[in-house]
Formats: sequence, structure tokens, C-alpha cells
Amino acid sequence: MTDAKELRQLIAGQWRSGAGDSVASVNPAQPSVVVAEGNCATIADVDDAVAAAGEASVSWARTPIHQRGAVLLDAAAVVERNALSWGLELATEEGKTKAEGIGEVERAAQILRYFGNEGDRQTGEIFASPRAGEQILLTRKPIGAVAVITPFNFPIAIPAWKIAPALVYGNTVVWKPATTVPLLAIRLAEALTEAGLPPGVLNLVIGDSPIGEALVDHADIAAISFTGSTAVGRSIAASAAARGVPVQAEMGGKNAAVVLDDADFELAVDQVMLGAFRSTGQKCTATSRLILTERIADRFLAELAARAEALVVGDPTDDATQMGPVITGAAQRNIYGGLGTAMNQGVDVLTGGEPYFKGLRAEGFFVAPTIVEVTEPADIWSDELFGPVLAARRAADADEAFALANDSEFGLSAAVFTQDLTRALAAVEYLDVGVLHINSESAGADPHVPFGGAKKSGLGPKEQGTAAREFFTHTTTVYLR
Repeated sequence: MTDAKELRQLIAGQWRSGAGDSVASVNPAQPSVVVAEGNCATIADVDDAVAAAGEASVSWARTPIHQRGAVLLDAAAVVERNALSWGLELATEEGKTKAEGIGEVERAAQILRYFGNEGDRQTGEIFASPRAGEQILLTRKPIGAVAVITPFNFPIAIPAWKIAPALVYGNTVVWKPATTVPLLAIRLAEALTEAGLPPGVLNLVIGDSPIGEALVDHADIAAISFTGSTAVGRSIAASAAARGVPVQAEMGGKNAAVVLDDADFELAVDQVMLGAFRSTGQKCTATSRLILTERIADRFLAELAARAEALVVGDPTDDATQMGPVITGAAQRNIYGGLGTAMNQGVDVLTGGEPYFKGLRAEGFFVAPTIVEVTEPADIWSDELFGPVLAARRAADADEAFALANDSEFGLSAAVFTQDLTRALAAVEYLDVGVLHINSESAGADPHVPFGGAKKSGLGPKEQGTAAREFFTHTTTVYLR
């Protein structure tokens, strides 16, 4: 990629330049390289987008669900056809490796295809009535024009898993992506328009916080689906609650991997490495805490540190690279600031922890894969740094390990490694998380099952699978006599 792509807004079926402040997405591996540039939307653009969504909502809701699904299926084909080129753009714009970028684009196609087939699934229920000659039907209707606000770390997959169910259930959408990854947002919107989505059904506005605030606070938005930081999610929820608007928010995580002494050692090391360092640790489900029972701790930490040191960190578009940069210089500074605090609080650094001082890795927003061991109270055990940093602690036994895993205000995901069925079942019962992996990494989500967190990791109905229907529709109970 050599030429910066033009950023545009999609409003009422028309692509148009923004009239707000200039915005540019840069290559985080080479920040001097501009990937895409243009102008942000304005508040007037937000008003136009919401109005367009409102105007389109009646006809789209009346479109048979199979026809709505057919648009998603056609869009899936467009996305899949462009997986290689868009995956390279994703790696260049966001910083995950090219293989991961291509995989994410393909996952977006999978999500579109899953919800594209929703018309072939159950749409309601019938209940018996206590009165003769009557049946009680439970039917579902779309909720209207919804706001979708998405983060940088999965710039096409997360939007797909919000927008696809919203559309197939008959809603219209106004979407604000993260300004660090606008090119991939345009690509997804292009796929849907190419597939025949009617004007106004999907509207894309690119802009910073004021644009998001205008969208969240707009009187004609019926619901808000958000993924991002806990602080922003709570702010959105508070604003929406004052107006009686439902919110679906997937927020922070400080996810633990628990490795018990009977675990398959090689499997556990492999999976913890993937959970901690794939996507440069920039996943809400990434493994950022590691809990080891005492008998295997020394061996496990030594092996993990050796593998982390051997990771190939560099240009994410290079096939040999195993880990790319973080998204921005601000993210890089925040991570190293958190590590500095941790060192002052007495953690033991097993590997990493220091910036790169020469070459590409010094120029870009790179953070060395870092593992620390926590023996005294330290902020790094509770604070989400959102990068390739793993904090480890030791536990005397499984009970203490599970207690340490629950020692967080977050409850998004966790992983437990054991070959003991009784311990696995105890983890299922005891760990308070929305997603639990037994003998696999803490990250990962499939489109046909619910995804979301417990405690302060999530608000509202979960995402994906049949859970998405709970947010993007409301029920009507029909007494049919």
C-alpha cells in the first residue's frame, strides 16, 4: 500500500466527503505512512444519518426476513472475495499480522453468512391459553434505528457481529467506527451496499468523541450497541438510561488463565502464548493474568519466557512476523507507563518490559512481549493495559487458583487447563465469567453462541447467536382468539 485511501461518509445511500476536522489513519508499524485520510463527519451529518435511518426503517422492517438475509449472504460473498486484499489493508491499518488480518476478514464473512440464514430459524413461540378457543403467540419486531459504536481492535469482525443481526432483524443502523481504523469500516459498508442494501438502512459516520456523543444522545436513536472501554461504556449507559434507551455494552476484561499441576504442559504453554500475545494482546478476551499452581510454576514460567523472547516482532505485513505493533503511540506510552508503575511496585520482570531503541521497532508503536511475576500487591494485576503484557501469580492449589482468577472487577473470559474432570466442573461452577475455556486460550468467539461478560465487563443482553435477537428485537404477546 503506497497511496492513502480517501475517507468518506455513507449517508442515505450516498458516499460523501466529511466537512469536519481532518482525520488520518496511519500504519502503526511505520507511523509516517498514512493509510487513509479525509475529513470527519459533522453534527449535521449525524442528524442526516439518523434521519435517513428513520426514513428507511419502515420499509426495511416490512421486507421479508429472507430478503434481508439474502443481502447479508451476498455481502458475505463480497467480503470473502476480497479477503486477501482487505486483510492486508487491515494488517497495515490496525497492526495485527497479515494472517490474522485475512482471518478476521474471513470471520466477518462467516458472521454475515450465519445471520443471513436467520430466516430459516425459529422466529416466535406459541403458548397454551387457559381459555378455550385461544392461542397465545409470541412474535418479535425490530426496535428501529440503532447506533453502533465499534473499537479499533477488530475493525471488521466486531462491526459485522453487531450490524448483521441488527439488519436481519429489520433495524436500520448508524455506525461510528474507531477513527484509527476507518478504512476497514468503509470496506464493510462497501460490501453491504454492493450487495444491494437499500439507501439509509446502513449509514456510516466517521469522527471522534463529539460525533459519538451526538449519536448516543440523539433523540431518534432507539438503541445503542457499543464495544470499548469500561469508562466510555458506563458513560453511554448513563446517558441512555436517562432517556430510556436500551444499551448493549461489551467492555473491559482482565482475563485469567489458570494452569493446574495436572495440565497438559505443552498444550497449556501454546494456548497461553496465543491468548497473551496474538493480536499483540489487544483483545478484550486476551490473557493478561496467569495463575499457576506451585508445582509447575518454575518450569512453566521459564518455558513461557523463552517462547516470548523468541517471538518475531515486526512489520505485520511480513509473513514471518508473529506479533505486530499496538495501535497508537498513546497506547504504547500507556502500556510502558503501567509497566513502570509495576516495576516500582516490586514485580519481577521475566522478559520484555523495555522499549525498542533501534530499527523499525523503535520507529513504530511496538511493545516487547512482556511477562512479569507478581508477588506483592500491584496495579498490573487489576488494571487493563490492553497490550502484550502478562502478569503471573502462584497458587497453592486449585481452590486458591480459582479465587485469584475471580479476583477482578471484570468477568469477561477465563481459561482453565486441567485433565481432571472434577476440577474442570468446579471451574464451570465457581468462575464468574461470561466465557470460559477449558484447555484452550481465553480469546475466541463463535457467531452461533452468546458472547459477553459478567460483572463490570458487560451491560445488557449478550451478543451473537440467538442472544443478539434479545437486544435487536422486542416481543409482542398476541392473544389470538
